[in-house]
Amino acid sequence: MLSIRNKHISVATASFALLLVAFAAAAQPGTGAGQNPTASWGGKYEGMVGDETGKQKLTLDLMEDAGKYSGTLTTGKGSFKILKGQMTNGVLTLDIEKPGGSSGPWSIRRNGEVLTASFSEAGKTMSVDFRKAVADEISGDWDAVADAGGQPFPFTLSLKLDGDKVTGSSSSQLGTSNISTGTWKDGKLAIVLESGSGQILLNATIVEGKFSGDYDFAGQSSGKWVAVKKK
Repeated sequence: MLSIRNKHISVATASFALLLVAFAAAAQPGTGAGQNPTASWGGKYEGMVGDETGKQKLTLDLMEDAGKYSGTLTTGKGSFKILKGQMTNGVLTLDIEKPGGSSGPWSIRRNGEVLTASFSEAGKTMSVDFRKAVADEISGDWDAVADAGGQPFPFTLSLKLDGDKVTGSSSSQLGTSNISTGTWKDGKLAIVLESGSGQILLNATIVEGKFSGDYDFAGQSSGKWVAVKKK
């Protein structure tokens, strides 16, 4: 009887020990698929900052490799190297070159998709919001065709994208028309061409690498148009 009782106690003790081991393993941070890794800060970002000359565009090319940071900051004064970087409590501090050979710290915090950077310039504390740069799909020359009452009307579009603003012109057998207003937002193109006979409104999206959309010519005629980018 004593032997059987001891055996039951041993089994119970072993089971309890296994339970403790399982509990301890579950309590430790996971390293498998269930763990959410910290998103990389690397990428190309763009922002605007005010100075004595007005608004200035900044481009931050940030590279991250195993906790080490490098890249460049491009301003109206040139491109400057990121010498080093350190992450502390969710704040990224970058040491960035300055004109004249010196360097200075930038403190960057992430809020969703926005990187907010703080730095000192001429004794003043400055702040700029950086957002991921949008790939430029539209700048360049496009061979276009409009459906003019069942007849094809060929023309060429020359587009330049700056942020979400589109500039450029259109050329055809009727002459050249400049873009007076134009935007590229959320994958949608909207431009107004100033022709000698009135305004031409073009709207389009990119489908399989081609522009496809509608036009309106001074409220007198409308239809479809398509365009393929020149290589």
